[in-house]
Amino acid sequence: MAEDITIKPGKTDFSVRPMQREELVRETVNEERTEVQYQQNQAQSVVCPSCGTVNDAEAMFCASCGRPLKMASCPNCGSEIDPDADFCEVCHRYIKKDICSFCGTRMDPSEVYCHECGNPRGGIVCPVCNTLNDFAFCKQCGTALTEEAKALVADVKKLPDYQMLTDAARELEELNMQIPYTSERDIVRAQRNQELRERVLMLLANDKGIAQPRIVKKESRKYSKEELQQQKEEKMKLITEILDRMAVPSLPSPVKARNYAMAQKPAGVRLAWVCNWKQAMHSSPCGCAKPHLGGKWVILGKNNNEEIKDDK
Repeated sequence: MAEDITIKPGKTDFSVRPMQREELVRETVNEERTEVQYQQNQAQSVVCPSCGTVNDAEAMFCASCGRPLKMASCPNCGSEIDPDADFCEVCHRYIKKDICSFCGTRMDPSEVYCHECGNPRGGIVCPVCNTLNDFAFCKQCGTALTEEAKALVADVKKLPDYQMLTDAARELEELNMQIPYTSERDIVRAQRNQELRERVLMLLANDKGIAQPRIVKKESRKYSKEELQQQKEEKMKLITEILDRMAVPSLPSPVKARNYAMAQKPAGVRLAWVCNWKQAMHSSPCGCAKPHLGGKWVILGKNNNEEIKDDK
């Protein structure tokens, strides 16, 4: 006869209940521990102020957007700065003691001269404007100060976009020097000046024994005020398009990015540097703490420098 194992009402299998109770207690304790650990992790974690991502307590940068989570202090003035910045935008000093500001090579903090490029830690005085500089290009006049900087400028000058840029900048400078005509008399006067120039050059050549000299005519078309303004705007538009194409991408080294951007700067045009980090306008990348995040040169309007961040 088979054994009846059906649990009868009023009867309880007391041999099972202690095991169930122990298992239930163990699960409850584990859940409480997990909850306490979660709360501790949440309390110690760091929330990114930019995107809201929760990061580990030890993290220096956000795992989602890459922004710094903890700030550092400038060793010169004590201002709050990003931990990966190599330049303080408050006191305008280069702050990395273990990286050469001229070539980006790692160096011992005790070294006075860089073992790679040979430049001094204390800076270089520009031979053109006498400005003391921490970087390979003069922050005041843009002169290349190191051999590496001069070689970089030579390489950039070979680029088609740079050649177009310098031509457009020269043409814009010539337009800025022109005085618009206000009457027909101004046009007649300009034509007579042109004829007088050719006659003088002819006489000078004859005095040198040249019977039939070749006189190159100088194109000097006169514009009205409206025409001159239109010509300037078209030239500025072209320069802007070229500068956009030549925008500096993100690079691993702030020093290399700063040098490359300075080598691109054309002469004859008032420019400012807009960085990708804060979209701030600087007089040059020499005033930006994180130029390695990229940026570009932009044309400044006449007497427009109120938005430049690093001008003293």
